[in-house]
Amino acid sequence: MSKSGAAKRYAIALFELAKEQKQVVEIEQELRVVKQVFGESKELLTVLEAPKLSAEQKQAMIVSAFGQASAPVVNTLKLLVQRHRTNEIPAVCDEYITLANEERGTADAIVYSVRPLSPIEETAVSQAFSRKVGKQTLNIENIVDPNLLGGLKVRIGNRIFDGTLRGKLNRLEKKLTTNL
Repeated sequence: MSKSGAAKRYAIALFELAKEQKQVVEIEQELRVVKQVFGESKELLTVLEAPKLSAEQKQAMIVSAFGQASAPVVNTLKLLVQRHRTNEIPAVCDEYITLANEERGTADAIVYSVRPLSPIEETAVSQAFSRKVGKQTLNIENIVDPNLLGGLKVRIGNRIFDGTLRGKLNRLEKKLTTNL
Protein backbone atom coordinates (compact mmCIF):
# COMPACT_ATOMS: atom_id res chain seq x y z
CA MET A 1 0.00 0.00 0.00
CA SER A 2 1.47 3.31 -1.00
CA LYS A 3 1.90 6.17 1.41
CA SER A 4 1.85 8.86 -1.24
CA GLY A 5 1.54 12.56 -0.70
CA ALA A 6 -1.74 12.48 -2.61
CA ALA A 7 -3.29 10.06 -0.12
CA LYS A 8 -2.23 12.32 2.71
CA ARG A 9 -3.70 15.41 1.00
CA TYR A 10 -7.06 13.70 0.41
CA ALA A 11 -7.09 12.46 4.01
CA ILE A 12 -6.28 15.93 5.37
CA ALA A 13 -9.06 17.48 3.28
CA LEU A 14 -11.57 14.88 4.47
CA PHE A 15 -10.38 15.28 8.07
CA GLU A 16 -10.81 19.06 7.95
CA LEU A 17 -14.31 18.64 6.54
CA ALA A 18 -15.12 16.08 9.25
CA LYS A 19 -13.91 18.48 11.95
CA GLU A 20 -16.10 21.26 10.53
CA GLN A 21 -19.13 18.97 10.53
CA LYS A 22 -18.18 17.41 13.90
CA GLN A 23 -18.16 13.93 12.34
CA VAL A 24 -14.56 12.86 12.94
CA VAL A 25 -15.45 9.66 14.80
CA GLU A 26 -18.29 8.64 12.48
CA ILE A 27 -16.20 9.12 9.35
CA GLU A 28 -13.30 7.25 10.95
CA GLN A 29 -15.58 4.28 11.63
CA GLU A 30 -16.88 4.38 8.06
CA LEU A 31 -13.34 4.52 6.65
CA ARG A 32 -12.34 1.55 8.80
CA VAL A 33 -15.16 -0.38 7.09
CA VAL A 34 -14.04 0.86 3.65
CA LYS A 35 -10.47 -0.22 4.42
CA GLN A 36 -11.70 -3.62 5.58
CA VAL A 37 -13.79 -4.10 2.43
CA PHE A 38 -10.87 -3.22 0.16
CA GLY A 39 -8.57 -5.45 2.22
CA GLU A 40 -10.87 -8.46 2.05
CA SER A 41 -12.01 -7.96 -1.56
CA LYS A 42 -9.01 -7.45 -3.83
CA GLU A 43 -11.36 -7.98 -6.77
CA LEU A 44 -13.14 -4.71 -6.00
CA LEU A 45 -9.94 -2.74 -6.47
CA THR A 46 -9.19 -4.64 -9.69
CA VAL A 47 -12.66 -3.94 -11.09
CA LEU A 48 -12.48 -0.25 -10.12
CA GLU A 49 -9.15 0.05 -11.95
CA ALA A 50 -10.42 -1.69 -15.10
CA PRO A 51 -10.01 0.61 -18.12
CA LYS A 52 -13.10 -0.81 -19.87
CA LEU A 53 -15.45 0.70 -17.27
CA SER A 54 -16.28 4.38 -17.49
CA ALA A 55 -15.77 6.70 -14.53
CA GLU A 56 -19.54 6.95 -14.15
CA GLN A 57 -19.89 3.16 -13.94
CA LYS A 58 -17.12 3.00 -11.33
CA GLN A 59 -18.71 5.78 -9.31
CA ALA A 60 -22.05 3.94 -9.47
CA MET A 61 -20.29 0.87 -8.05
CA ILE A 62 -18.90 2.99 -5.20
CA VAL A 63 -22.38 4.35 -4.45
CA SER A 64 -23.91 0.86 -4.50
CA ALA A 65 -21.14 -0.58 -2.30
CA PHE A 66 -20.84 2.29 0.19
CA GLY A 67 -24.17 4.12 -0.21
CA GLN A 68 -24.90 3.78 3.51
CA ALA A 69 -21.81 5.83 4.37
CA SER A 70 -21.95 9.58 4.95
CA ALA A 71 -21.83 11.99 2.02
CA PRO A 72 -18.21 13.12 2.68
CA VAL A 73 -16.96 9.51 2.56
CA VAL A 74 -18.92 8.59 -0.57
CA ASN A 75 -17.94 11.83 -2.32
CA THR A 76 -14.27 11.32 -1.45
CA LEU A 77 -14.36 7.77 -2.81
CA LYS A 78 -16.10 8.96 -5.98
CA LEU A 79 -13.52 11.73 -6.39
CA LEU A 80 -10.66 9.25 -6.02
CA VAL A 81 -12.24 7.03 -8.70
CA GLN A 82 -12.85 10.01 -10.99
CA ARG A 83 -9.22 11.13 -10.67
CA HIS A 84 -7.88 7.60 -11.33
CA ARG A 85 -6.55 7.24 -7.79
CA THR A 86 -8.54 4.14 -6.88
CA ASN A 87 -5.39 2.39 -5.67
CA GLU A 88 -4.98 5.18 -3.09
CA ILE A 89 -8.27 4.46 -1.28
CA PRO A 90 -6.77 2.18 1.41
CA ALA A 91 -3.91 4.66 1.95
CA VAL A 92 -6.37 7.56 2.32
CA CYS A 93 -8.25 5.51 4.94
CA ASP A 94 -4.99 4.80 6.81
CA GLU A 95 -3.94 8.45 6.72
CA TYR A 96 -7.34 9.64 7.96
CA ILE A 97 -7.30 7.11 10.82
CA THR A 98 -3.81 8.31 11.75
CA LEU A 99 -5.00 11.94 11.76
CA ALA A 100 -8.04 11.08 13.89
CA ASN A 101 -5.87 9.11 16.33
CA GLU A 102 -3.40 11.99 16.62
CA GLU A 103 -6.26 14.39 17.33
CA ARG A 104 -7.49 12.19 20.19
CA GLY A 105 -4.06 11.16 21.47
CA THR A 106 -4.66 7.48 20.71
CA ALA A 107 -2.89 4.81 18.70
CA ASP A 108 -3.98 1.54 17.11
CA ALA A 109 -2.47 -1.55 18.70
CA ILE A 110 -2.61 -5.21 17.79
CA VAL A 111 -2.33 -7.46 20.84
CA TYR A 112 -1.54 -11.13 20.28
CA SER A 113 -2.50 -13.43 23.13
CA VAL A 114 -3.18 -17.12 23.78
CA ARG A 115 -6.81 -16.42 24.68
CA PRO A 116 -9.20 -13.50 24.16
CA LEU A 117 -8.55 -10.60 26.51
CA SER A 118 -11.27 -9.49 28.88
CA PRO A 119 -12.30 -5.81 28.85
CA ILE A 120 -10.42 -5.31 32.14
CA GLU A 121 -7.26 -6.83 30.65
CA GLU A 122 -7.62 -4.68 27.52
CA THR A 123 -7.87 -1.58 29.70
CA ALA A 124 -4.77 -2.63 31.65
CA VAL A 125 -2.79 -3.26 28.45
CA SER A 126 -3.96 0.08 27.05
CA GLN A 127 -2.88 1.96 30.17
CA ALA A 128 0.50 0.21 30.39
CA PHE A 129 1.53 0.52 26.75
CA SER A 130 -0.02 3.89 25.87
CA ARG A 131 2.49 5.60 28.16
CA LYS A 132 5.36 3.81 26.42
CA VAL A 133 4.42 5.33 23.07
CA GLY A 134 3.39 8.74 24.39
CA LYS A 135 -0.36 8.36 23.84
CA GLN A 136 -3.36 8.66 26.13
CA THR A 137 -5.11 5.42 25.11
CA LEU A 138 -4.87 2.56 22.64
CA ASN A 139 -7.46 1.13 20.25
CA ILE A 140 -6.82 -2.56 20.80
CA GLU A 141 -7.41 -5.30 18.27
CA ASN A 142 -6.96 -8.64 20.01
CA ILE A 143 -5.72 -11.55 17.91
CA VAL A 144 -5.70 -15.00 19.50
CA ASP A 145 -2.56 -16.99 18.67
CA PRO A 146 -2.26 -20.33 20.49
CA ASN A 147 1.37 -20.71 19.28
CA LEU A 148 2.53 -18.05 21.76
CA LEU A 149 2.34 -20.47 24.74
CA GLY A 150 1.73 -17.55 27.13
CA GLY A 151 2.18 -13.81 27.58
CA LEU A 152 1.41 -10.99 25.16
CA LYS A 153 2.89 -9.49 22.04
CA VAL A 154 1.85 -5.87 21.41
CA ARG A 155 2.36 -4.11 18.11
CA ILE A 156 1.86 -0.34 18.00
CA GLY A 157 2.75 1.15 14.63
CA ASN A 158 6.19 -0.23 13.81
CA ARG A 159 7.10 -0.99 17.45
CA ILE A 160 6.73 -4.50 18.84
CA PHE A 161 6.78 -5.35 22.54
CA ASP A 162 7.27 -9.12 22.83
CA GLY A 163 6.53 -10.48 26.28
CA THR A 164 5.46 -13.91 25.09
CA LEU A 165 6.85 -17.16 26.40
CA ARG A 166 7.66 -18.17 22.82
CA GLY A 167 9.63 -14.93 22.32
CA LYS A 168 11.54 -15.40 25.57
CA LEU A 169 12.43 -18.97 24.64
CA ASN A 170 13.62 -17.82 21.20
CA ARG A 171 15.79 -15.09 22.77
CA LEU A 172 17.21 -17.56 25.28
CA GLU A 173 17.99 -20.05 22.50
CA LYS A 174 19.71 -17.34 20.46
CA LYS A 175 21.73 -16.23 23.47
CA LEU A 176 22.81 -19.78 24.28
CA THR A 177 23.82 -20.60 20.71
CA THR A 178 25.83 -17.43 20.21
CA ASN A 179 27.79 -18.01 23.44
CA LEU A 180 29.06 -21.44 22.40
